[in-house]
Amino acid sequence: MNVTRHFSDTRTDEGRVRILVQSGQLVLEAEGPGWQHRSVHVDLGDVTLELAWLPGLGSSLYGEVMDDVARQVQFDGSAPERGGTDLPGAA
Repeated sequence: MNVTRHFSDTRTDEGRVRILVQSGQLVLEAEGPGWQHRSVHVDLGDVTLELAWLPGLGSSLYGEVMDDVARQVQFDGSAPERGGTDLPGAA
């Protein structure tokens, strides 16, 4: 059975970003006024890098997403994929 789990769901006035775990991969869904994005990634680092390059995603929403991802990784004790918890720009 293919079960989808929500890892992160961030909403602001700028838009919405969801990170889903499905079949061992991460699905990134992002949207805002006039744009939508969906992509599949093997690790959380790839997801956050993709987010950084999305032209419609503002810095405020990106910051909120990164804060939420950091909280989720800390809460879960590990990242939800094979690549570990290394995040671009993390100290």
